[in-house]
Amino acid sequence: MRILKGIAASAGIGSGNAFLYVHEKPVVPHVSIGSAQVEKETDRFMQALQVVSDDLVSLIPKTRSTDHRAILETHQLMLQDPEFINMVAHAIKNELICAEWAVENSMTTLIAMVEQSADPSLKERSADVYDIGWRIIRGLLGKLRPRLSELAKNIVLVADTLLPSEALTLDPHHVKAIALNGGGRTSHVAILARALEIPTVVGLTDITRRIKDGEQIIVDGNRGEVAIRPTSASSIRMEERYKRWLDHENQLRELAPLEATTKDGHRVVLKANVETLDEVDTVIRNGAAGIGLYRSEFLFMKEGGASEDEQFEAYRSIVERMKKTGPVTIRTIDVGGDKIIPGMDAFGESNPILGWRAVRFCLSRKDIFRIQLRALLRASAYGPLKIMFPMISGLEELHDVLAVFHEEQEACRKEHIPFDEHLETGTMIEVPSAALCADLLAPKVDFFSIGTNDLIQYTIAVDRGNEKIAYLYQPLHPGVLRLIASVVEKGHKANIPVGMCGEMAGEPLYSVLLLGMGLDEFSMSPQSLLEIKSIIRSVSMTDARSLARKVLEMDSFQHINNFVKEWMHERFGYFTST
Repeated sequence: MRILKGIAASAGIGSGNAFLYVHEKPVVPHVSIGSAQVEKETDRFMQALQVVSDDLVSLIPKTRSTDHRAILETHQLMLQDPEFINMVAHAIKNELICAEWAVENSMTTLIAMVEQSADPSLKERSADVYDIGWRIIRGLLGKLRPRLSELAKNIVLVADTLLPSEALTLDPHHVKAIALNGGGRTSHVAILARALEIPTVVGLTDITRRIKDGEQIIVDGNRGEVAIRPTSASSIRMEERYKRWLDHENQLRELAPLEATTKDGHRVVLKANVETLDEVDTVIRNGAAGIGLYRSEFLFMKEGGASEDEQFEAYRSIVERMKKTGPVTIRTIDVGGDKIIPGMDAFGESNPILGWRAVRFCLSRKDIFRIQLRALLRASAYGPLKIMFPMISGLEELHDVLAVFHEEQEACRKEHIPFDEHLETGTMIEVPSAALCADLLAPKVDFFSIGTNDLIQYTIAVDRGNEKIAYLYQPLHPGVLRLIASVVEKGHKANIPVGMCGEMAGEPLYSVLLLGMGLDEFSMSPQSLLEIKSIIRSVSMTDARSLARKVLEMDSFQHINNFVKEWMHERFGYFTST
């Protein structure tokens, strides 16, 4: 038996026979052609594009959220990108090389362009280019990879990595656990695994070289451990751990109808982040008090985007479904950066994560923004709805956004279109400048929601997708915590609630600290709700405030990290320990 230690990415314990999934590149033929063969090779390339496109289209219905479908639809857009198509056709015609070779060269060129960018989000898109490039080459060779959605039952997926289009089609009824060489807790695959409730350990370095196909493996996603060829004794220990974890999960389910109230009577609000109406059943079942973040980007992924009526129907549906549960906070379109929609140039900006995105896009494309605001206003007549603006950097931007919003309100009044006259608007705090001038923004809005994913990345100047510096992406960095504490204080001084909708809000390790810092609302994946509620109900606000005071006086991440882990481990055991 061998025990490997990695990073706990998705809770639970799963076991089965290993299915080894290593990305071995097919041999690309480097064949020179004559001018008479150019048309034939170009036709082969175009046919391969269609084969890959058809394959992606067939995958879309098998995905489990709109956001995941959007990734596949983005890949579709890349297949239709005239710049890429012309690049390959030019290589075939002018370099007189076969289609496979031309695609390989063009893919390499595009990846180099992307990876030279100073922008971390654009760098991350190199995985998409790589994914699509090799799909086309495999299509040309007639060697499309087996789909992960068609794997045998009761296997543990052991892989070097998972490409975006592969991860999206995992079937949790077949895949009992995942173990990966690379990745981190905030990686795309880790987030997806948590959504699918598949126990996952990442960052195992070379597990694909330490196990053979079909060998027995146990993955402990709570501790971040993997047992290869386990002994009978270790299997029994893992089984006992699993039973304890299952008992804990069953106890959590009993908390669903209860409020998130501390032992000394302080109540906070727990909400869910969702991407599609399909997730609402889980939100309600797990006792959420509403939806704190509903992402609207999926409505804009098709050519021309969704019409006003199409958007209205989508918003109305989720508002009506949640009417008896709690309000739905819908974030206005947040495209740009790593989210490209038809009509946007995917490679046109050298630093898109800091460029034409979110409200900046909306203010320059007010035609799109106005349609969305109008649809949101109409939907507000059917149940409690709030509107949240992303990526606000300062007061001027907020003024401009609210001006457009008020104009659309007035237009609805003149046209006698019913809407909620008391509809609340808020802003995300995810840019350091917004956090620093939160006292200026607070009087203009009804609530704040801290978006920690971007706030941490921008504050520490670290690309969380870059494995060389991923260790610097630390939510417990003193600078990050001080910004959060400052935003909470400034929001409360203006008598508005302050929530959080980033990954940090759903992490058990940070829950009591954030509670003690005064956070009013936690919005997280539906699967995290009951664990966070259990923790909040198990502590007093007095103890939480004491923890926060001590942490905010500390001067290093390491000191804070060790202290918080020890504090939480003493009270909650291995569920929040390393």
